[in-house]
Amino acid sequence: MDNYEKILVLDFGGQYNQLIARRVRDLKVYAEIKPYTVCIDEIKAAGYKGIIFTGGPNSVYEQSSPRYSADILSLGIPVLGICYGAQLITFLEGGKVSSDAHAREYGKVTLEKTGGKLLENFPKHSDCWMSHGDYISCVPDGYTVTAVTADCPAAAMENSSKRVYAVQFHPEVLHTQYGNEIFKTFLFDICGCAGNWVMSDFVEKSVAKYKKELAGKKVLCALSGGVDSSVAAVMIHKAIGQNLTCVFVDHGLLRKDEGDMVEKIFRETFSMNLIRVNAQERFLGKLAGVSEPERKRKIIGEEFIRVFEEQAHKIGKVDYLVQGTIYPDVIESGTGDADVIKSHHNVGGLPEDIDFRGIVEPLRELFKDEVRAAGIEMGIPRDLVWRQPFPGPGLAIRVMGEITERKLSILRESDAIFREEIAKAGLDKSINQYFAVLTEGRSVGVMGDSRTYDSVLALRAVTTDDFMTVDWAKIPYDVLAAASNRITNEVKGVNRVVYDITTKPPATIEWE
Repeated sequence: MDNYEKILVLDFGGQYNQLIARRVRDLKVYAEIKPYTVCIDEIKAAGYKGIIFTGGPNSVYEQSSPRYSADILSLGIPVLGICYGAQLITFLEGGKVSSDAHAREYGKVTLEKTGGKLLENFPKHSDCWMSHGDYISCVPDGYTVTAVTADCPAAAMENSSKRVYAVQFHPEVLHTQYGNEIFKTFLFDICGCAGNWVMSDFVEKSVAKYKKELAGKKVLCALSGGVDSSVAAVMIHKAIGQNLTCVFVDHGLLRKDEGDMVEKIFRETFSMNLIRVNAQERFLGKLAGVSEPERKRKIIGEEFIRVFEEQAHKIGKVDYLVQGTIYPDVIESGTGDADVIKSHHNVGGLPEDIDFRGIVEPLRELFKDEVRAAGIEMGIPRDLVWRQPFPGPGLAIRVMGEITERKLSILRESDAIFREEIAKAGLDKSINQYFAVLTEGRSVGVMGDSRTYDSVLALRAVTTDDFMTVDWAKIPYDVLAAASNRITNEVKGVNRVVYDITTKPPATIEWE
C-alpha cells in the first residue's frame, strides 16, 4: 500500500479496533493496524499521515499494560487517542488517570462540547458511547479540555500545537451520533489527507502488481465459489490469464446444488482453467467421529491443502497457491497479542508443510464490503458478488458435533427452505447473512398421533456493515413462521425450529 496515504491504527487490544480502520477507509483513506510493539523507526519510515491509538481493556498504571514511548508524540505526526488511547496520552504527557466507581461510564452518555478543533463540527450536546472505568482526572500541561460529561471531567482534550487529540468515548461505533465527524476532521483538516483510497485504483494497481510478480509462474487457486475466493480468482486471472488454474474442491459440505452452480459460472462466464475435485468421501471419512469445532476446521484445512498439492502434481510444477483470505479472517484467527476466536481454513487452519513456494492472498487487507466493491469493479456478475457469505469449512461448522451424511442432508434441505423464504419476502438484500444450523439438541414433538424425538434446528440471520460487529435481523414473524412450518413439514428429522437473537459480540456469526 506504499502508493496510498496511510493512517496507522496502533492496536492496544480494544474490541473495536477493526471498526476504527473501517471508518477511516470509508472516508477513502487507507488505514493499517499494527500492534503496539511495532518499533518507532518503522513508524517513522512508513510515511504515515496520522496515528490513531486504539482502546484497550487495561489500566495505564498496571505493570503489564500496553504502552508506547512518549517519543511517538513528538514525531510531528498528528495523533488521535481513543478511550485507553486517550488515557495513555495523558499518562505519557504527565497528566493523571484515576479510578473512581462514580466516574465509570458504560453505554450511551450525553456529551457537552466546550470547544476545540477536533470537535468543531459537533453540536453543543450530543450522544456518545462510553466504555471505561478509569478516567482522565487531570489533563497534561499544554492540553485543553474540549468536552465533558456528567461524570467525566475530560471526555475530550487536545494540544493543538503538538497536533495531539484525545477522546474518552468511542467515535467508531454507530451509537456515537457524530463520530464520523471526528474522523473527517482528523483525517482531512488535521492530517491533510486527500482521500485517494478508491477501489478502482486498488484493483488496477493490484492486477499490475501480480502481473509483474507472478509473470511466468504457475498458480493454483483454492476456489470455493464464495465471494472471497471468486474475487481473488478473477483478480489473479486478470493478471496472469491461463497460468492460473482454479481447483474447486467439492468436499460434500456445500449447500444444496452449489457444486454444479459454481462449476457452471466459472467455466461459462470466466472461461478459466477449472478442475472440479469430487472429494466427498475423503472429507467425510476424515471427519468421522470428530465433534470438536477447532479439530474439524484443522482437518478441513489440511485436506484442502493436500488436495491442492495432489492436483498441482498432476498438472505439473506449480509455484503459488491463491486464497481468498480477507481481513476479518486474519483478525479472528489471532494476530499479535489478540486471542484466536476461531481458526479459518485459509489462515490458522493451514498445515505447516505446504508444498508450494508461497501463498498469494490478494484480498488479505480488505473488509467484506471492500471485496464486493472490488468484484463489481472487475465485472463479476452482481448475483455472484452479493451471494451469501459461506465459510470455507462449509456446512461442517453448521452441523454441531459429529458430521454424518444424514445430518448434512437435513441441514441442506432446511437451509435451502430458509433462504427461499427470505428471498420470497424480499429480504435477501437487506439481511447481510442468513442460514440454518443443525444443533446437537433433540426435542420431544408430536406429528399426527405419534410422538417424535427429533433434531432442533436453529435459524441465524444478521445485519452488519462490517462483519466485525453484528445485530440479529428483525425478520417479520410471518416469514419465520413460514420457514418453520415448511422445515418441520418437508424435512424429515426436524421437529423444532428456533431463532438465534444473539449479537456479535458476545457471539460470533457462525455457531462453530
